[in-house]
Amino acid sequence: MRICVYAGSNPGTNPAYGEAAERFGRLLAERGIGLVYGGGRTGLMGRISDAVLAAGGTVTGIIPQFLMDKEVGHMGVQDLRVVGSMHERKALMAELSDGFVALPGGIGTLEEIFEVWTWAQLGRHDKPCGLLNAAGFYDGLAGFLDHVAGEQFMKPKHRSMLVVEESGEAILDAFAEYQPPVVEKWLDKGRT
Repeated sequence: MRICVYAGSNPGTNPAYGEAAERFGRLLAERGIGLVYGGGRTGLMGRISDAVLAAGGTVTGIIPQFLMDKEVGHMGVQDLRVVGSMHERKALMAELSDGFVALPGGIGTLEEIFEVWTWAQLGRHDKPCGLLNAAGFYDGLAGFLDHVAGEQFMKPKHRSMLVVEESGEAILDAFAEYQPPVVEKWLDKGRT
């Protein structure tokens, strides 16, 4: 089993974010779950990959060539794959993973978790998606998503597809029990 983790390439202002990344990395290794991530050595990406490695776990990094050219790739991971574009990176990360977790991060982190969550909503995969809400980082976003569902721009069953938990243990426990809702394959029926 492998979990894809999206995370900031910066550490953020709160030390709790880095601590959560390290705890989650150790937890993945302890449970025998491999890490798939963006291949960087800086910020929370570096912290989680270093923690997995230090705990004896396996790490697969996927990084586009233009970021390798900027020397931000983590050369210490067992499996660092260099791809041609961000699109290739995201597709390969999704293919190799059994679930997706976003740690604190910026617009890239949000874009990545929202994309795989959207794919789940559309029935393109049935893998769990979650936000690791370290130090309440995602409180505002979770509240906004509840508002979106309350305003009927999203079905409650689709909102429930994104797990929000404060600890890595709670995220992995929720993933272990995850039952994806039945998703109408309306796109496959020719309706637009």
